[in-house]
Amino acid sequence: MALKNYQFTSESVSEGHPDKMCDQISDAILDAHLAIDPNARVACETLVKTGLVVVAGEITSKAHVDYPPIIRRVVNDIGFNDSSKGFDGHTCAVMVALEQQSPDISIGVTEGEGKHKEQGAGDQGLMFGYAINETPELMPATLQYSHRLLERLAWLRRNDSAWAWVRPDSKSQVTIEYRDGRIARISAVVVSTQHDPREHAEIEAQIAEGLIRKVLPADLLDKDTRFHINPTGNFVIGGPMGDSGLTGRKIIVDTYGGHGAHGGGAFSGKDPSKVDRSAAYVGRYIAKNLVAAGACDRALVQLAYAIGVAEPVSVNVETFGTAKVDEEKINACIRGIFPTKPAELVRALDLKRPIYRKTAAYGHFGRNDPDFTWERTDKVADVRSALGL
Repeated sequence: MALKNYQFTSESVSEGHPDKMCDQISDAILDAHLAIDPNARVACETLVKTGLVVVAGEITSKAHVDYPPIIRRVVNDIGFNDSSKGFDGHTCAVMVALEQQSPDISIGVTEGEGKHKEQGAGDQGLMFGYAINETPELMPATLQYSHRLLERLAWLRRNDSAWAWVRPDSKSQVTIEYRDGRIARISAVVVSTQHDPREHAEIEAQIAEGLIRKVLPADLLDKDTRFHINPTGNFVIGGPMGDSGLTGRKIIVDTYGGHGAHGGGAFSGKDPSKVDRSAAYVGRYIAKNLVAAGACDRALVQLAYAIGVAEPVSVNVETFGTAKVDEEKINACIRGIFPTKPAELVRALDLKRPIYRKTAAYGHFGRNDPDFTWERTDKVADVRSALGL
């Protein structure tokens, strides 16, 4: 495959972005149920706007959960805890409209109850996992750097009084220039953060020197790298007061920043019987182990399912011409090594745990956290053996 010169951009949004607030609320509700009932079925959506949080969806669970305190705790933890910031978790209105899961869906994902005796997929659809060897985390650098900028900014906001002017709603964007298909330099960085009223020049200088140059690799920044810091000049009104938020509206931020592909299903607020979430996690697990094993430099794994059916209708890997062995051999080894049926992959990755709220900001992938079991590379030896590497 011919290598080329090009630029690529990925973005991230902070935990205080309205859409990410919704993702975290939905996943906090999921966690509350899984903590008591690991077999809970949860499909929870959240909407936020000025002074209002609305939660709706379908939940079947043995747990009895008091939702408003959970919702308020998440909002306050994010940092929207005072009306001067445009939103206050202590006083906002909370509306809850949660019903039981449809029995027609339930029989398809309950072992022994549906047309097929094995636990089937919670819905039809296609899911993708991706890995690339351009960062230690085997993630696309454009997205990895975008996430780390905002993760660091949130840490500074909470822990350094010199950054107390930062408010929770922020966005970042990193553009990398590739030459002959490899990272050459960072050509542009965008950071927009909500703030208390102050001079733009002060914000610009502190973000440039105290954040961007501290987080991004110095050898990728040069005199021609463009910094766009709060480029509108003012960002005092943010969070739900500046924009409404919805669960599942940042699926590219959640996954690979536009690299690879996306099946279209959101993650947050869904228990692991929903293959939108769990199969995307196992897709990442497969792709990361293939790249870590040296089978290829870049892997895009697709899985697809029919509702109520355990066996995937297809499993495929695309290596973009980087495979070190025949790609058909890589495809053949996947099902022998990795779990792909819903019940199997949920067990293998231990997904019936209350671990999901922390996935809902700064990316579901490329994180060094033992709870993110899909980031393990424990199948490398098996892959190498199967492929004769």
